[in-house]
Amino acid sequence: MSLQSGGKTVFGATVGILMLETRFPRIPGDMGNALTWPFPVQYRVVRGASPDKVVRGDPRVLLDAFVEAGRDLVATGADGITTNCGFLALVQDELRAALDVPVATSSLMQVPMVQALLPPGRKAVILTISKATLTPAHLAAAGVPLDTPVYGTDAGRAFTRDILGDAPQIDFAACRQDMLDAADQILAQQPDAGAIVLECTNMVPYAADLRRRTGLPVYSIYSMVTWFQSGLMPRRFAQDIDDPRG
Repeated sequence: MSLQSGGKTVFGATVGILMLETRFPRIPGDMGNALTWPFPVQYRVVRGASPDKVVRGDPRVLLDAFVEAGRDLVATGADGITTNCGFLALVQDELRAALDVPVATSSLMQVPMVQALLPPGRKAVILTISKATLTPAHLAAAGVPLDTPVYGTDAGRAFTRDILGDAPQIDFAACRQDMLDAADQILAQQPDAGAIVLECTNMVPYAADLRRRTGLPVYSIYSMVTWFQSGLMPRRFAQDIDDPRG
């Protein structure tokens, strides 16, 4: 066996995820359920960073705590850092400067690329957990054009209320219906919609439902982080042709 080099504690889990401090249940598809990912990930909880503080408040006041947790992930073995709230776009520049590794704070960072993919006259549409507090500053921090249409689940029956309220029990069927209702609103009010980008990392379990309901491509933190990880740990291919036909 050839000599191998070390230097980190954890190998093979290149993506580090900074988690808000929560108690609500997380089903597969949710970023905070490790079964969601087709590759190993590492987690760190940022103490004191509740969903309400980050989404309805100013996450920049928690920057030091995010930097500390991010540095711990990098020291442990993470080669890139992401977060589990799209509103953390507000600290994108500060985190990438402090951590000295690639950082992807927000699913919203996909919007410019998605828009570039669409036919002329079609728009990328954002679906967020809190339209009321997703400001132009959040969009600008993620590189999102300020005229991008934004829709929310704010008026729904369960999703926004229970995620931001950190409820110990959640009716996920009601959450799914909130997502479908938002999809119907997009279809009714945005005839030029060409794709949907999900701001909230807890929306991933419903992406396939939205795709079926709207017929539109749906992008999320899952699509972003799987792309992100593919650069941190590129797949190695065989250097010869392995064809059983000869």
